[in-house]
Amino acid sequence: AARGRIHTFIATSPIHMEKKLRMSPDEVVDAAVKAVKIACEYTDDVEFSAEDALRSDIDFLARIFGAVIEAGATTLNVPDTVGYAVPRLTEAFFRELIARTPGGDKVVWSAHCHNDLGMAVANSLAAVLGGARQVECTINGLGERAGNASLEEIVMAVKTRRDVFGVDSRVDATQIVPASKLVSTVTGYPVQPNKAIVGANAFAHESGIHQDGVLKHRETYEIMSAESVGWSANRLTLGKLSGRNAFKTKLAELGIVLDSEEALNAAFARFKELADKKREIFDEDLHALVSDEMVTIEREDYKLVSLKVVSETGEPPLASIVFVEHGEERHGESSGSGPVDAAFKAIEAVAASGAELELYSVNAITKGTESQGEVTVRLSIDGRIVNGQGADTDIIVASAKAYLSALNKLTVEEKVSAQAVV
Repeated sequence: AARGRIHTFIATSPIHMEKKLRMSPDEVVDAAVKAVKIACEYTDDVEFSAEDALRSDIDFLARIFGAVIEAGATTLNVPDTVGYAVPRLTEAFFRELIARTPGGDKVVWSAHCHNDLGMAVANSLAAVLGGARQVECTINGLGERAGNASLEEIVMAVKTRRDVFGVDSRVDATQIVPASKLVSTVTGYPVQPNKAIVGANAFAHESGIHQDGVLKHRETYEIMSAESVGWSANRLTLGKLSGRNAFKTKLAELGIVLDSEEALNAAFARFKELADKKREIFDEDLHALVSDEMVTIEREDYKLVSLKVVSETGEPPLASIVFVEHGEERHGESSGSGPVDAAFKAIEAVAASGAELELYSVNAITKGTESQGEVTVRLSIDGRIVNGQGADTDIIVASAKAYLSALNKLTVEEKVSAQAVV
């Protein structure tokens, strides 16, 4: 890594030491120091975390943190592992802990907050006020249980309220929305519309009095601009008559770079096909279209040719599919409890992968009934888990594409595993 770091941790709260570790406080300190010393043999950048720190005794924390500083730790992380903390107490806790820890002024203090009570961001910002200069957070607030502190909210809070926090980050805020979309696509977890910063409605003004104020002066109801976090100023983009150059230019504006002319031509062909189905093409459509095309180009062991689904009330849906498997055209047919189930069973009737469906997620990319649907399928087999994505104005077609995309990735992983064994 350009900046290699080893991060080691051990639990420090009474309940964790007694019930989980079954170690005495002295044994925990010894283990922490030993781990840090071993890590220092490989890098000068060592982080130490005291798991469940916000439920730990502050005297014991000061002792163990002082010991790992002496052993060589350069970043000290104070996690709210179970999301138990409240902001007022968190700020005070950090101030007191830093002051009482021997050598506490020579290291970087860090916060790592969980969102079980919905206060991960608030607690992280309170920690910053208390002296933390690193915040461990995640894009879209993803994480264990209810999630972790949301990167986008923390970055924009300290940027918007410099008067309160007096700090800034080196994060390029204009990449926040593109990063959010990428993570959402890869994980299959859509972002709720009213999510701060990256939600589709984050900068929408529907109330008449709000609209009136914004039209007269933006800052009456907007504390930051949509453009500052990566939303496009002009959400409506291309249409049916748009040419290849306009398409390429728009992709560049969105920060989308295709590796070759072949990839650009294939994406443009998909764009024209989409424009025939959909009157208005939005930025979100282009993101989905290009990511779908890149997945297709990357691996084509399985590729959809055609799909026919018959669904009638009171009758079991029937799917008939044609797809390419390892260069050979295959035909599959199956009924199912619904059209998507029938399509997946039709694929499996031929592919016989034996994979188990772990996740099926559908997200409407834009508004309107002609919107593209973006589908994520997660498959698992023998402990391997892969995600596949597909996008189309027809949800059933998008679903089939996503399933085949996941099968492609399973095929790749099988080959990698086989090579590793050799």
